[in-house]
Amino acid sequence: MSSRFIQPLIIIVFFIGYFIPVQTAEAQRNSGDFGIGIILGEPTGITPKLWTGANSAIAGAVSWSFSKDASIHLHADYQIHNFSLINVEQGSMSFYYGIGGRLLARDNRDSKLGARFPLGLNYLFANDPLEIFMEIVPILDLAPDTTFTGNGGLGIRYYF
Repeated sequence: MSSRFIQPLIIIVFFIGYFIPVQTAEAQRNSGDFGIGIILGEPTGITPKLWTGANSAIAGAVSWSFSKDASIHLHADYQIHNFSLINVEQGSMSFYYGIGGRLLARDNRDSKLGARFPLGLNYLFANDPLEIFMEIVPILDLAPDTTFTGNGGLGIRYYF
């Protein structure tokens, strides 16, 4: 993996983490603001999430791809949640959107750095510290070439 891809990713993650204050998320009062789980799809892996406010969070993944070109994916997204669009009897459900970055590494060849634009739905259980979600993510790869691609997945997280 080239350092020209790692340095911009570190700067993006630092910028997001430094300028976004951590607050208690209204949707997670029964548990903590930090959750970790799995995401299945393209890519598949481990996904953490940190609520930074009542309607905002930082989510990411360390994952791998099973497509024809096996690869490792690292991504981090800033998400904004709208809980008023979908009413449910128990728990809470939101539509979310956001922006983030990703690094795709393939055996030191054809590595890519790009911008992600996640769109998804998540459901937070009322009495359990669980979240289930599904998302589609348009991706604009910026290096080494500019290309448009996408990811998608289903997942679950447990909050501490």
